[in-house]
This record gives sequence, structure tokens and C-alpha cells, in this order.
Amino acid sequence: MNLDEPWKIAALIGALALLRIIWGLWRQAPARTFTVELLDSALIAFVLVFVLIRPFVVQAFYIPSGSMTPTLLEGDRILVNKFIYRFNEPQRGDIVVFDAPPQALQGDSRRDFVKRLMGLPKDRIEIHRGIGVFVNGELVKEPPGVPLPDEDWPVDEMGIPTGKPYEVPPGRYFVLGDNRNDSNDSHKWSEVVGGTRVARPELERRALLGKAMVIFWPPSRIGLVGDNRQVGLPSETERRVESGASAGPAGR
Repeated sequence: MNLDEPWKIAALIGALALLRIIWGLWRQAPARTFTVELLDSALIAFVLVFVLIRPFVVQAFYIPSGSMTPTLLEGDRILVNKFIYRFNEPQRGDIVVFDAPPQALQGDSRRDFVKRLMGLPKDRIEIHRGIGVFVNGELVKEPPGVPLPDEDWPVDEMGIPTGKPYEVPPGRYFVLGDNRNDSNDSHKWSEVVGGTRVARPELERRALLGKAMVIFWPPSRIGLVGDNRQVGLPSETERRVESGASAGPAGR
């Protein structure tokens, strides 16, 4: 049963509650006490999972394609932390699940995408064929196994490289699949405006559903999902090293 739609969840909770009331009327019968208590436990557990935990804390997602290979493989099932971005800002390198924007769907129905967050607000993004992704003029360190890009970006409506970086608007993000040569991500999103196809790479902050944390299926793949430590700019790495050194113990 697909419980992704709120009315289905509400209907099931209502049915369980009604069943609980009926059994409660017979509570005086000792033989039925265990059944009533079991139904109470099931109802509480269901409400916790589908009313509190799933919408606000953690949710399972299925990976339907190879767009995040080699980090996530087709068929992986992951747990996504839906709580983290209520208190922390997204970081470069986070693997995020989000509501795909209209320019990514091209008329298809609503879908959830999973990609790696590569550009923060006001970052300047360029992709150079055979070299890699550049952010603010620096080559981004990529996770092992990520293929080199097979095309340049940004490009104009004719597909010709513009030679100018794309600047991520305030409050927006730029996302790429780790298998970006076969991924429907920011560098491929566009829409037709006034008869001309215009790039629309940005992803709104409110579209983010959460951060991928754990692969829980299949058993051979169980483990933590790679995070922002896999990706970074040389300047960011230097700052982290300097910060770690300054925060260390004082000389003996």
C-alpha cells in the first residue's frame, strides 16, 4: 500500500482508532485484554512513524537510477535526515533529496531527486570538459570514481560554451549527480521563455527535503553515505586544516 498521500495515512489512522474503540468496549473481558493492549501499541507505533518520524525526522528513499554512481547505486535504499536543515545550513558536498523543480520535470509529475550539492548561494560555477567542476575559480575536489565531465558549461541556447561562470542566486543552490554525464541535474535544467530556451539551474532552499545519511539496503551496501568531506575547494580544505590546528591542545 502506498502511504505517501496524506489522506491515505489519515484514513488508516482513523480505521485503527475506530477498531481500538470497538475493542475498548469489550475491555472488561479478561481474555481480550492482551488484544486491546496489542492494538494500543500498534496504533501508537503507527502514529509515531507516519505522523511524527516520517514527515519530520527520517524517511526511506529508493534510488531508481545510476545518476549518483559510484556513491549511490541503482537499487540502493537510503535513510534521509529531514530534521538537519531546520537547524543547519546545507553544505557543499551534501547529498540531498529534494522536490524536483518544474524545469527538471519538463512536464512530468512531481518526483523526488537525489543529487550532490555543489554550489552555494553566490558561488560562481563552471564545468570544463575533461577537467572538472570549478567553483569561484577553483577546481573542486571530487569523490573517488566520479567521471570527468564530457562537456563544457554554461552554454548558450545553441549549446555553445559562453566562457562565463554561472552565479548561483541568493537563497538558491546548484546540484549535480556524481555520474553527471548521465544525470538530470542543474547543468541540464532549462525552460522555454519567449520562444528561447533559457538555462534554469537553480534549486530553491525550500525544495530540500533532507540529507542522505545511511544506505540500509541491500545488505552488501549497508553503510554511511558520503558527505561534504568528500568534496571541497583547496581554500576550504586549508581553512579546515588551520582551524583544526588552532583548536588543538596547547604546547606541552
